[in-house]
Amino acid sequence: MPTDVEAHITGTVFKVETTAGAQVAEGDVLVILESMKMEMPIEAPVSGTVSEVRVQEGESVDEGQVLVVLD
Repeated sequence: MPTDVEAHITGTVFKVETTAGAQVAEGDVLVILESMKMEMPIEAPVSGTVSEVRVQEGESVDEGQVLVVLD
């Protein structure tokens, strides 16, 4: 069952820390968002394999938008 990793805030993708196919552990940082000059790490809620990265650095995202999909 895939797990969608969503943005907790509206902001800009500052850095993408993972790629499709990567193995990640629960708590690993997947994406760093920037909002109001603060960097917010988005962590993997579960261990798994990254099946999709749906954002690119510099892209604006909305709260609730899917950033990464884990299998």
